[in-house]
Amino acid sequence: MKGRGIRQAKAQSGVAMVEFAIALPLLLLLLLAVAEFGRMLYHYNSLMQGSRDASRFVAGQAWNRTLGKIVLDEGLKSNARDVAVYGAPVSSGTPVVPGLTTDHVSVEQVGTEHVQVRISYEFQPVIGDGIPAFIGSEVSLSIPLVATTVMRAL
Repeated sequence: MKGRGIRQAKAQSGVAMVEFAIALPLLLLLLLAVAEFGRMLYHYNSLMQGSRDASRFVAGQAWNRTLGKIVLDEGLKSNARDVAVYGAPVSSGTPVVPGLTTDHVSVEQVGTEHVQVRISYEFQPVIGDGIPAFIGSEVSLSIPLVATTVMRAL
């Protein structure tokens, strides 16, 4: 009986290595996909925080008590865009998300008492812009992320 067990072990030698070699690319692909998804959620969270900060900044300064209405001048909008992108009302430093510029941010009045800050950003995975297709054009991997916050002016 022992002789048969030894022969089976010799016949099975190397099978685990072959199975591992087959499964490794799939496991790495799954691991990288989860990492990219986490990176995308991190970027979206940063965009939402920038949108909230900019909206809070505008809401605190846009209300004109003398006129009793919201006044959004270009200086305030520019400062709010800087808050959304850089985290401060100064046009310098590193953006909260790589590739984010003030062109991606819009500051608007909504109704008579509310202000809205909207950030539109295209998330690009690390692996590239798209997947080549055998038929037709390539499949784009960019994902649009939009962070919008509306607050009542104080």
